[in-house]
Amino acid sequence: MSGWVSASAGTMPLVLVVPHGGDLSPAVLPDRGCTGCETANDANTQELALELATAFERRVGRRPFVVINRLHRRKFDANRERIEATGGHAPLDAQWVLLHEQIDSAKARALRVHTRALLVDLHGHAHSVARLELGYLLSAGALRLPDSTLTPLVAGASVSRLSAQAVSGDRGAALVRGPRALGTRLAAAGYPSVPSAGDRAPNEGDAYFSGGYNTERHGSRAGGAVDAVQLECNFTGVRDTPASRGAFAEALVTALLAFLGDHYGWPASG
Repeated sequence: MSGWVSASAGTMPLVLVVPHGGDLSPAVLPDRGCTGCETANDANTQELALELATAFERRVGRRPFVVINRLHRRKFDANRERIEATGGHAPLDAQWVLLHEQIDSAKARALRVHTRALLVDLHGHAHSVARLELGYLLSAGALRLPDSTLTPLVAGASVSRLSAQAVSGDRGAALVRGPRALGTRLAAAGYPSVPSAGDRAPNEGDAYFSGGYNTERHGSRAGGAVDAVQLECNFTGVRDTPASRGAFAEALVTALLAFLGDHYGWPASG
């Protein structure tokens, strides 16, 4: 069972989690049959995470912590509470526990590098609007609010701690769609993103993922020093080919290094 979770150590205050990119479908495990269960994988997110880790090491000589669920989503959903994750198949309870133990371990070790850290839950989406979606546990409706109304809501987001303590001084709405927001930096690199300074919120009727179980469990909404964001990647031009993944990984490295520097006070040389 330990072979169904891949975890590699890092040397920076960043944790990458890949819940839906698993490539293993052991015949000994039944397919999840729960009502409404999502069973489609996020294509090439495992490959994208590994490309990103390599890009960090190439650029700054540091690597993020990486935790990958290796099981296909029809067998196990690594971004759900236990019953839905396992499809009610009790022998997989230990897999669910192990996955979150590995994430908790990565977070703890990341906090030995720096006093605070960021977790990125890496996903893929197939929505009609081809852009990156950054989920902070803020609904599309909340994001459509004016900054003055949105800002207090960020206290209940997955970056709650960062909103209170960012060394940049950015707070609330500025943190998720201001000039130094992660989405804004990715958009500036040529990857349309929501929320960002130029695309502040999804329009009415647009599909949008605001964050899921991992973002809620492992972010700072309920306290702790690790913030979280669910990064949903569109397919074409981002994760469809090795060339796309390589180019996007370089842009994401640049954006994340700036984000860690701006808001966490963590320089790559620190």
